Amino acid sequence: MKTKGIIKNKVNIVTLGCSKNVVDSEVLYTQLKGNGFNVAHESRKDDSQIVVINTCGFIDNAKEESINTILRYADAKAAGIVDKVYVTGCLSHRYKDELSIEIPTVDAWFGTNELPRLLKTLKADYKHELVGERLLTTPAHYAYLKIAEGCDRPCSFCAIPIMRGGHISRPIEDLVKEAKSLAKRGTKELILIAQDLTYYGLDIYKKRNLSDLLAQLSDVEGIEWIRLQYAYPAGFPMDVLDVMNERDNICKYLDMPLQSGSTEILKSMRRGITREKTEALIETIREKVPGITLRTTLIVGHPGETEALFDETYEFVEKMRFDRLGAFQYSHEDNTHSYTMPDDIPAEIKQERADAIMELQQGISYELNQQKIGNTYKVLFDRKEGGHFIGRTEFDSPEVDNEVLIPASQFVRLGDFANIKITSAEEFDLYGEVVSSVPFSEDPALLNLLIKH
Repeated sequence: MKTKGIIKNKVNIVTLGCSKNVVDSEVLYTQLKGNGFNVAHESRKDDSQIVVINTCGFIDNAKEESINTILRYADAKAAGIVDKVYVTGCLSHRYKDELSIEIPTVDAWFGTNELPRLLKTLKADYKHELVGERLLTTPAHYAYLKIAEGCDRPCSFCAIPIMRGGHISRPIEDLVKEAKSLAKRGTKELILIAQDLTYYGLDIYKKRNLSDLLAQLSDVEGIEWIRLQYAYPAGFPMDVLDVMNERDNICKYLDMPLQSGSTEILKSMRRGITREKTEALIETIREKVPGITLRTTLIVGHPGETEALFDETYEFVEKMRFDRLGAFQYSHEDNTHSYTMPDDIPAEIKQERADAIMELQQGISYELNQQKIGNTYKVLFDRKEGGHFIGRTEFDSPEVDNEVLIPASQFVRLGDFANIKITSAEEFDLYGEVVSSVPFSEDPALLNLLIKH
């Protein structure tokens, strides 16, 4: 029996996984809005007639979260709380045949490149005039800009090419157009994402063209920060560092997953680089861009990772002193090359190794943060929580990096910048006080208001 209160044609989009999924959900959101649908993103109200779940299938934990979410809404449908449940995204792309048998309550399953079919199922038109337009699910002042889809890298542990296909770059003119549209609606920070930013342009321009893209995006009026995520170390285009130095609005920040500090494991992972070459690359990056923040991620427990080989990674982290770091346990993914090897590291050992890396990084982060006390940074404020306004420096990406907290009694505007002097620091948080906010002369809205009055 149906529950009263379901709103006809209201769609609730639920997003799981990475920032690339966030962008895909925003594109769907925009298309449905353009078709006159009432759309919500991760609504807490159980009043939507239709639920679309955008899933992640990258590693075991992500797959488990996606399946649990699907089951939750399948139960909601059985209870009459929703009418239709549709599933899209990476998990659906990879396992829809098996899942459709296991969870028959779901009305339809879609792959990562099946947006037109999903829209048709929802009785919505794919509106070409909305391509490049995007309603954000993030706060308006920052947006993810997906510059490419898929990946051509042969990493042995990774199933992304299976779920997302080969690398396809988006043309520079399309990305600049989208950036201008976002800037007009108040976006100040662009976070460039792809499976591999450094491969950008090879398919359509026959050369690595990330530096040209950065230069043109940097010229977009209103964009004050451009941040780079997911760079690949092998074949890194060094001209990107020159543009980073030349342009004030390109953050001195680079997210470059390195995966291991052991040459033997890197070879097994098919990463195309050695530890020695990795260390030389990091040294060059730090020399060319003084003060740059480096974020990386590592995988522990890959097949064949002996205690001695793990120690090499531990020593690598100790030596390199990354500003930001995350450690993941190896996930044995079918149809990958690593799947042909025995998953020979027990789960408890993987956990111990991940914990050891993160404990080491915690100490490094604390020491680096202590050095920031007394310095003043330009901070972009994302939200107010409890008794604090919470923001980030140019050296921090949303949700994964350090945050700057100031007392709510020292007012700042959300979505805007202020200069903050750091007064104390913990492992992953900085505390500060307002030195100054953006001058009136740099804020057109305030300037116009003063002129009118």
